[in-house]
Amino acid sequence: MIKLDIKPLSVNQAWQGKRFKTPKYNKYINDMLMILPLLKVTDEKMELYIRFGLSSKNADIDNPLKCFIDCLQKKYAFNDKNIYKLTVEKVDTAKGKEFIEFDMESLV
Repeated sequence: MIKLDIKPLSVNQAWQGKRFKTPKYNKYINDMLMILPLLKVTDEKMELYIRFGLSSKNADIDNPLKCFIDCLQKKYAFNDKNIYKLTVEKVDTAKGKEFIEFDMESLV
């Protein structure tokens, strides 16, 4: 299990209208690319487990998914169409203690 001490970014915070990434999203992408560890990821059928530590009890569990998976794709050069199993968990945490944990495995 890999733990990243970064606040998950919601889709609502990522886009300005339909076409433009927000400055906050661009910073999130850059931060993620720097802190994600080097991993060997194959572009085969895979399973992805994600655990979001969120400080807002009103946060939807699916809201940070797209931004995070897009960062994984960019860092590890795989296509998310090959994610065949996705397990997502939301955990309440204190403000300033937000995190993302994830694990990826090949299903082949």
